[in-house]
Amino acid sequence: MRETLRVLVVENEALAADCLVNGLRRHGYEAESVDTGAKALQSHRGADLLLLDLDLPDLDGLEACQGIRASSDIPIIAVTARGSELDRVLGLRAGADDYMVKPYGFLELLARIEAVMRRVRPQVRTMEVITSGPLRIDVRTREVRLDGRHVEVTRKEFDLLYLLASQPEGVVSREQLMAEVWDDSRSRPGRTIDTHVSSLRGKLGSSGWITTVRGVGFRFGGSVTVGRVPLPERR
Repeated sequence: MRETLRVLVVENEALAADCLVNGLRRHGYEAESVDTGAKALQSHRGADLLLLDLDLPDLDGLEACQGIRASSDIPIIAVTARGSELDRVLGLRAGADDYMVKPYGFLELLARIEAVMRRVRPQVRTMEVITSGPLRIDVRTREVRLDGRHVEVTRKEFDLLYLLASQPEGVVSREQLMAEVWDDSRSRPGRTIDTHVSSLRGKLGSSGWITTVRGVGFRFGGSVTVGRVPLPERR
């Protein structure tokens, strides 16, 4: 089980803060909120990640971001209505790890949180094999085999299948697929994902391997066994 992530929401609008905190808690995060930059400067050390509104009543959010970054390497995602290119540049230069413009999709926010935490908490490199009945997915060789037969897949098809199979009990949203497989969290998910899913189903000989959760995303259809062998560190 993953370690519970502690998120501090810095947002001066009470309704927006409550909605965000409740949404994060529903998805398994620990979340609290403060409504000023001064409180953020005092409270951020108890959190693992900061969602920072740049429009605060006491400090400019950029000042708050710089102050926090001067004493801490906590991941910061700026969440703001300031949407110009200059605003984005200033936010990133002030120390934010990512920048989201209001209004935004909550699932995209979750995907960005996960992406930021992967960067700041690099996982131990592993040689991982996922098996589900006759299906075998080998990360080291990037091979897919079905009943011992090699299945020819493209790079994106492999990444898509692996991401779904690595989260067998959950639904992977279209936004998360775009962010993690296509490295594009800003574009709206379109036919690209459906085309790759359809191709994979055809190559695997059944639509049951990848099931569609209407209006949300996709789920891996098999039961999974995962084997992990740590790889030696590079010297």
